[in-house]
Amino acid sequence: MICYEHPLNERIRTLLRLEDLFDRVAFFTARDEAIEHHSALVTLFEILDVTSRSDMKSELLQELERQKQSLETMRRSPNISEGALNEVLGSIQAASRSMLGMAGKIGEHMREDEWLMGIRQRVGIPGGACEFDLPSYHYWLHLNPGLRRTDLDGWLAPLLPLREGIDIVLDLLRRSGKTASYVARRGSFQQMAAGRVAHMLCLKVDEKLPCIPEISANKYALNIRFVTSGSRQRTRVYENDVAFDLTFCSL
Repeated sequence: MICYEHPLNERIRTLLRLEDLFDRVAFFTARDEAIEHHSALVTLFEILDVTSRSDMKSELLQELERQKQSLETMRRSPNISEGALNEVLGSIQAASRSMLGMAGKIGEHMREDEWLMGIRQRVGIPGGACEFDLPSYHYWLHLNPGLRRTDLDGWLAPLLPLREGIDIVLDLLRRSGKTASYVARRGSFQQMAAGRVAHMLCLKVDEKLPCIPEISANKYALNIRFVTSGSRQRTRVYENDVAFDLTFCSL
């Protein structure tokens, strides 16, 4: 099954983007090739771009506190495991403390580094990071992989409390909904909202089916259209029935 996650507001959309970027940084940093470490650094710059557009730290702290208060009210429920609840609450408290300990604005340690900002400016230009444009960066890319990794880890470390908070919020979001099975007749599916409030949709479909979902949703209705996949053919509605699982996730 392939899972397609569709955010229904800008806040969740930003969290999903940052989750993907942090995963990419971790992947490329763990490798040894210079071009992989270049990709890791470029991805760090992308994280700076995304976090500069909003007060991410404050918003995450508020959401963690809201989730903490919501979970505390579940202690009285006989269906809740006390141990599991305490574990989640402990993770929330630890993440909140780490984020409160973040000094200054997100990524300020990188923005104050003239060498890094010079590279950031050049990588925004197609082919701008060539050795004749950035000889000092070219030299860095020829250092021992362990030395480059130490630098990358140092630049990433102050951002990790942010990643921890994002992981907790998205994990709670993904575990919040109940999954139901549906069938899109001749590739189309529609459902009225009926007062249901969701922050994200998770749609799972058999990976063997040559189609992908196009999702459109608002507070009144959900529309899903499965279209043919493949770069060699013109996109059109998939004309067969499509069985899929759908989860409405809400914080």
